[in-house]
Amino acid sequence: MAKAWHLMQRPQGKPTHDDVALKDYDMPALEDGMIHVRNDWISVDPYMRVRMDDQESYFESFKLDRPMDGGAVGTVVASKADGFEEGDKVFHFAGWRDEAVISTQGIFKLPELGVEPFHFLSTLGLTGGTAWFGLMDIAAAKEGDVVFVSAAAGAVGSMVVQIAKAKGMTVIGSAGGPEKCAWVESLGADKCIDYKAGPIIKGLYKALKEIGAKGIDVYFDNVGRDHLDAAIAHANNNARVAMCGFIDGINGEAAYEFKYLALAIGKRIRMEGFIFTDFQDQMMDFYGQMVPMLHSGQIKTRETVHEGLDKTFDAFLGLFEGANTGKMLVKL
Repeated sequence: MAKAWHLMQRPQGKPTHDDVALKDYDMPALEDGMIHVRNDWISVDPYMRVRMDDQESYFESFKLDRPMDGGAVGTVVASKADGFEEGDKVFHFAGWRDEAVISTQGIFKLPELGVEPFHFLSTLGLTGGTAWFGLMDIAAAKEGDVVFVSAAAGAVGSMVVQIAKAKGMTVIGSAGGPEKCAWVESLGADKCIDYKAGPIIKGLYKALKEIGAKGIDVYFDNVGRDHLDAAIAHANNNARVAMCGFIDGINGEAAYEFKYLALAIGKRIRMEGFIFTDFQDQMMDFYGQMVPMLHSGQIKTRETVHEGLDKTFDAFLGLFEGANTGKMLVKL
């Protein structure tokens, strides 16, 4: 019997195990245009917390007492769809479960690029793509820019650090704790601020002085709140902010009072939100840029892996506790 994680009630604040259940579920019959997939890897991501609430968002909210879903990579075990055969590796959105029978709409076979399949959930998927398009397209970052990256030891942030350095930029990251900061600097960051050691606005000021920079040209925002405030305070004129995620406050914490937001007017700062799926038609160009850097070692990856479907929710909760370095994945 197939098993899937179900949302049983809307979380109040940070989710708990009382909000979910791992249960058997009935898969539909395999019909024309459908495939039966057994999942190999499951992605858990911060945006899934927003889907647990009953509110308008760029992704549909999870339904109560229904299987949850999200990015996954699996193996086709049976097919009634043209172009898909038994043994094919595919990316799809029927995660949070061990197997699924699904339509092939929105599914693609993994191209032969000489990489492990899980990379299509990280470096070559949502993670790497979000980093690439946010930095290069949304923020229009260029050689010589000073780039500030929050949550720089996380999945997206660690990719932004490396892409920016590969493109000739100066990079300041922020991360929680000396061990994570050391890893961020090992990826090439010129400085990494331990946000747990003191106010981020002071840490950013000190980091800019140490690298001899007046201010930042680009801020890649994964955190929001005090990090965004600090970035605006220390931004150069005409700085650009790629607004990727607001993980600080995502669980309904008290509202943050911005102190420096009004400076964005005089500094002519451009802040723009974006979603990875906005760039689906550019993925082959993205692979052409990213895959050579991955093969050469110019881009390094690190994953935090939980094993077993039953560990999926623990992996998800770890995102809000700083338990991951690099991409958080579940291996089935």
